[in-house]
Amino acid sequence: MTAYSDLDDLGAEEALALVNEGNGGGKGGNQGERPTSGGAGAPAPAGNGVYDVEADQPAPGTGGDLTPEPAPASAPARPRATPWPQARAVAERAARQVPRTAWAPVSVPLDAALGLVLAAPLAALTDLPSFDTSAMDGWAVAGPGPWDVREAGVLAGHAQPEPLTDGEAVRIATGARIPYDTTAVLRSEHGRTDDKGRLYATREMSHGQDIRPRGQECRLGDQLLPTGTFVTPAVLGLAAGAGYDTLAVIPRPRAEVLVLGDELLSEGLPHDGLIRDALGPMLPPWLRSLGADVIAVRRLGDDAEALYQALKNSPAEIVVTTGGTAAGPVDHVHPTLRRLGAELLVNGVQVRPGHPMLLARTKDNQHLVGLPGNPLAAVSGLLTLAEPLLRTLAGRAAPEPYTLPLKDEVHGHPHDTRLVPVVLRGDRAVPLHYNGPAMLRGIAAAEALAVVPPGGARAGQELELLELPWSAATEAGVCFT
Repeated sequence: MTAYSDLDDLGAEEALALVNEGNGGGKGGNQGERPTSGGAGAPAPAGNGVYDVEADQPAPGTGGDLTPEPAPASAPARPRATPWPQARAVAERAARQVPRTAWAPVSVPLDAALGLVLAAPLAALTDLPSFDTSAMDGWAVAGPGPWDVREAGVLAGHAQPEPLTDGEAVRIATGARIPYDTTAVLRSEHGRTDDKGRLYATREMSHGQDIRPRGQECRLGDQLLPTGTFVTPAVLGLAAGAGYDTLAVIPRPRAEVLVLGDELLSEGLPHDGLIRDALGPMLPPWLRSLGADVIAVRRLGDDAEALYQALKNSPAEIVVTTGGTAAGPVDHVHPTLRRLGAELLVNGVQVRPGHPMLLARTKDNQHLVGLPGNPLAAVSGLLTLAEPLLRTLAGRAAPEPYTLPLKDEVHGHPHDTRLVPVVLRGDRAVPLHYNGPAMLRGIAAAEALAVVPPGGARAGQELELLELPWSAATEAGVCFT
């Protein structure tokens, strides 16, 4: 599909790329998107090895008209970008290559384990239940009725009660220990007593009715949950019931956010060429939802030395930068990575928005995700590179891919994947407008991002969806765009 008659839902750079593959670029805070070199099916390297001068050169041409013209010395051409699926795979593989010695499991109290992943199987430390208990309020009865009822009842949390004899009953509370020789529990609503205190059943009972026998749920040593289980509130409840005070878990990878750009304001209205920083407030909670422990958010402006010192001294496992990933006069990310001797794994991705994103290994146990400065482009980079990296470091399972048909046609880029905000309505994904690289209005109302292949997608076409962390809490039927 190559129809470009309606480009209202694209950013200016996107529309230009669809009509004319001219060069984009610019500073991180308001960064444009460069078209990729090469066709849609052209192979691209996953990375460029150790970051050095040669790493900034384009892939060799194939001769003839396909050989790229040399770029001016003042603006070196970027290497060919990595295809979008391959970039995600590179990020996941990079996390798996982090030395395990730097990523040992930790033992934490139950109240600190929520949202982490089990580093060891959860085995029962006791039978559950650990003794025969009553499943209902009522009477524990022995033998056939009617029954003489003891005066003192049996409450939960008390020691083992006296055994019953045939024809005898005792009041019992839910969760209380069952007296020895009990035949069944008669529910309160299924019994009546006469004026002599004798108990009668008002409906038939079966042997063992409403008794939870010891070990009904599990026996000592049974594996309840495997390694890699995501710790939910229910998992915490099961662990507590099974006798645990602490859990062995994979620790959250630490993340540091470095906000770049002299043009960014942290409060107030935009003025005098300055704009509000949207990424500083947005990225930390989003990174936390992906499993990170955000230890700092720092605003560095366009200071190359400050960026170098911040990267050199950061204790985080993942550093996320915003803006500065292009080749403009104040785009310092690439030069700083070269200065650090970092290994560039992904240098541009064939995706819109977010093409100038990058992934680098700065230390054996540290990676940098360089996000474009435009807000929606930064979201694209977050889901393309940071999500698989953090998910793998945190030990989380990859989400099951799912697809839905589109309700409406979506324009595509000639060569690159597009990520388009959508809402889910029944069995259809509805594309949202306001989805240009600098816009957040569409993603703020979205429940997912549709992965649009090069060339676009027609109405009714099944597309892969990337679910957003808050999609389950999005109120059905609300659509602002």
